Amino acid sequence: MEFSGPLWHWRGPAPHYFVTVPDDEAAELKAASKFVTYGWGMIPVHVTIGGTRWPTSLFPKDGLYIVPIRANVRQKEGLEEGQDVTLHLELRT
Repeated sequence: MEFSGPLWHWRGPAPHYFVTVPDDEAAELKAASKFVTYGWGMIPVHVTIGGTRWPTSLFPKDGLYIVPIRANVRQKEGLEEGQDVTLHLELRT
């Protein structure tokens, strides 16, 4: 699955950067989640941005999912807050 969205900064107790999965793709993931989810609805995936691929998990948020973007990935790929980012997701089973 591939989609694009803006990189946003969550400024909570443990600040982090995320990209929100769009509605249509989130619906597909929700349908598949019963086969792969663990914990409180997290979905294990491999994410690719540019030339960087890493394992992570999607977090459920407000009926959608958010993709955490690691600091080393942001630095390597030159990503900044507000920038549209194209991601490729693969479910990990």
